Amino acid sequence: MECQEAQTFIDGYHDGELDLVRSLELERHLSDCPACARANETHGALQSMLQDPALYYRASDSLRQRVRSSLRAADPEATPIPLFSRRWLAVAASIALAAGIAFMVLRISRGPSADDLLASEVVSDHVRSLMGQEVHLWDVKSENPHTVKPWFAGKLDYSPPVIDLKDDGYPLAGGRLDLVNGRPVAALVYRRSQHVINLFVWPASGAGEGGVKVETKNGFNVAYWNEAGMTCWAVSDASEPALRQFADLFQKQRSASTQP
Repeated sequence: MECQEAQTFIDGYHDGELDLVRSLELERHLSDCPACARANETHGALQSMLQDPALYYRASDSLRQRVRSSLRAADPEATPIPLFSRRWLAVAASIALAAGIAFMVLRISRGPSADDLLASEVVSDHVRSLMGQEVHLWDVKSENPHTVKPWFAGKLDYSPPVIDLKDDGYPLAGGRLDLVNGRPVAALVYRRSQHVINLFVWPASGAGEGGVKVETKNGFNVAYWNEAGMTCWAVSDASEPALRQFADLFQKQRSASTQP
């Protein structure tokens, strides 16, 4: 089962609408795919929130009577609404409520965006790289781009850009292979004082390029951009200005190095 197919079954899975075979296939996929597992957890959490009785309030009979009395007092000459009309108003209100609920369910079923899923995944990869011994942080340890870049040869179907930013305060520390969105990618490790910056780089799926976007995800700052045919995602607990500066410097020097 592929991720796109799994996303379409998550809603039915939570509602108990899938048959046994399809449920087992989805559960196997969720156990192997962190991104879809997070989408499944998010859907379940939202569904539980919407079922919370605290979200619903039924007006008491006394409150209803007070509202009716207030309306009559505000316009004593108003013609009472016939019972038949009131029933049609109730039907119309029910249709409007159903439409609103359907809209909310549709938004929830769509789940997080592709960028949200990627941000969660690269943050998880960043945290995992910092766990245990530093062997998790790099497969090749070197401050020399001419040592790190050739190491990836034959391990990936592309050559990742490795930029020397030591003079700008972001020394290279090494690199490793990692997995993002189901494919092997290059993870370049930089430092900023005592902070580690993981930069994940892989070929862009589209031709478009854009400026650096920075957001916070699970307590970490994430910067991402497309440039010169590559998609770049940087993750760190360094400050947002520091990570943005790193991204701008990397983008600038990469662009300069590709100029004829």
